[in-house]
Amino acid sequence: MIRNITCRAAAFIIKDGMLLFAKNVNHPSYYVIGGCIEENETSEEAIIRELFEETGLKLEVDKLAIIQERFTTNEVSNQRHHEIVFFYTIKNCDSIHILDGSFSDQGTKETLHWLPIKNLEKFSIVPEFLKTKSFKNMSEIEHIIIRE
Repeated sequence: MIRNITCRAAAFIIKDGMLLFAKNVNHPSYYVIGGCIEENETSEEAIIRELFEETGLKLEVDKLAIIQERFTTNEVSNQRHHEIVFFYTIKNCDSIHILDGSFSDQGTKETLHWLPIKNLEKFSIVPEFLKTKSFKNMSEIEHIIIRE
């Protein structure tokens, strides 16, 4: 029995061969912008809200690209966890102007970074499947299942 389920939304902001990530001073890896879906909020509404909170920009969703289901077990409590993440592409990324190293809504704790898609395997990123993901043709929704 899975006792803990979380639903999240995340965004692929791609510009000039770069993908936008966030980095928290207390977290070892870069991660795509996103967050938890709130009660009575769709995944699309959640990512629009999260994008505004973290970048200060009102961005528009292009389409749902990936649904990831991740199953983990807490090593200490042995409690199972099921995380569902809806990854969206964003429209008009060429007009987005975010400086590398800009602060998010978390202030000095979290910064935004453009990482080169062709070299993602060189970085510690979450989720790891992005290291080998092709962002060229995402015409259909992809379903990724990860069991850890």
